[in-house]
Amino acid sequence: MKTNKEIYSEFLTKNEQALLGGGQDKIDKQHADGKMTARERIDTLLDKGSFVEVDKFVVHNCQNFGMDKTHIAGDGIVGGYGKIDGRLVYVYAYDFTVFGGSLSRTNANKIVKLQKMAIKMGAPIIAINDSGGARIQEGVSSLAGYGDIFYQNTISSGVIPQLSVIMGPCAGGACYSPALTDFIFMVKEKSHLFVTGPDVVKTVTHEDVSKEELGGAAVHSSKSGVAHFVGNDEEDTLMMLRELLSFLPSNNMEDSPATPSFDPITREDERLNTLIPEDPNKPYDIKELIESVVDDGHLFEVMPNFAQNVVIAFARLGGKSVGIVANQPAFLAGVLDIDASDKAARFIRFCDCFNIPLITFEDVPGFLPGCTQEHHGIIRHGAKVVYAYVEATVPKITVITRKAYGGAYIVMSSKHTGADINFAYPNAEIAVMGASGAVNVLYRKADDEAKAKALVEYEDKFSNPYRAAELGYIDEIILPAQTRTKLIQALDMAQTKIRSNPAKKHGNIPL
Repeated sequence: MKTNKEIYSEFLTKNEQALLGGGQDKIDKQHADGKMTARERIDTLLDKGSFVEVDKFVVHNCQNFGMDKTHIAGDGIVGGYGKIDGRLVYVYAYDFTVFGGSLSRTNANKIVKLQKMAIKMGAPIIAINDSGGARIQEGVSSLAGYGDIFYQNTISSGVIPQLSVIMGPCAGGACYSPALTDFIFMVKEKSHLFVTGPDVVKTVTHEDVSKEELGGAAVHSSKSGVAHFVGNDEEDTLMMLRELLSFLPSNNMEDSPATPSFDPITREDERLNTLIPEDPNKPYDIKELIESVVDDGHLFEVMPNFAQNVVIAFARLGGKSVGIVANQPAFLAGVLDIDASDKAARFIRFCDCFNIPLITFEDVPGFLPGCTQEHHGIIRHGAKVVYAYVEATVPKITVITRKAYGGAYIVMSSKHTGADINFAYPNAEIAVMGASGAVNVLYRKADDEAKAKALVEYEDKFSNPYRAAELGYIDEIILPAQTRTKLIQALDMAQTKIRSNPAKKHGNIPL
């Protein structure tokens, strides 16, 4: 029978082996590649000393291809729970030093255990991906593991925040777990996310493409729209994740944490009264307006390089988290197109899932016209924005800063699609279309003098917000400098909003 001293000694040895993962040589290689180890990433992400590991000594049970002779404690997943800014989170990280971070059946069991714990305790879950994919030696067992993870991703959706960090390769079926989560973070020039790698692509399509060109951070943050945030290095990326969580509640039954704000509620910025050009066709930067309005000028933008004609971001007003959706006149005149519609709709639905009020800044001349947009389904994609706004039951406040034309006016959180409070600036235009376009349609056979007269008449009627205000579609016309105060007052009023949609299994959003 072993003595206590022998038992403790054996434990310390096994613990030390587990901490080394695949061994010091593999750790050194990871560092040489400019990457942290799984444990270093977790320690960097979480509050110091808060990590509690689960299933540290788990090993695989594969008997194929000599695997029965190779067991490493942890088996390639480091997972457990800890705290970020004092709040409980669950986290698991693929350990690339152990079998290339490949997913085994037992690894999947560890992940599913953490996913179930996270949903039971109502806490966010964070996945740090750096993996070669499914463990080939295990065949279908490994694939089944991915399926079980996807199942839990889907069940957890809208209940707890799910965040994915891509720190290295993430290929094949492994891609779909991050894709099912709420936000994806990538690291510049280190992360690679694709369904099929360059070698397969070359074999099948004869395209010669690098990993970076196929599925790097630059591609997914600007072209595909798969990634929401990109960090300059691993530490920068993990700090961005910490900041994101500061805006989010732990689960769908809670509100986001309030932050004491020393920015006066009644602060006015007179520069806003002249920010928007008198020429309705001249661009301006909507982010300059938003930053002037929110607490301390701090805007945490999501997907800043994708579909830049729409801005989505988190911010605070009076210390409370809000989701911002805004047309960007400085890019494509702020029109709605396919990508912008998808970007806005998913963000709106996320905010609604987690009780985050929505603030919409509207300056939209319409939907992007053309065969490309029509043939690729702008109708279907634009309908997603309508659906998301109508379905959302959180407080919804809209500010029309300049143009609100046609169907795009209705789509962008109008009174007709359920907005609670709608403001407009004095120079706002709410109409079916711009004055010159309307006159060309209504008076296309008239001479220039008649068209000029009609143009003046149309501008008098519709190039202002007063007609809409007379009909009750605009609650108040405000000066731009008053925006911050008016928004915080409206949020304060709407914080006790009670609304529920009809009971149903789920709606059928036009995907």
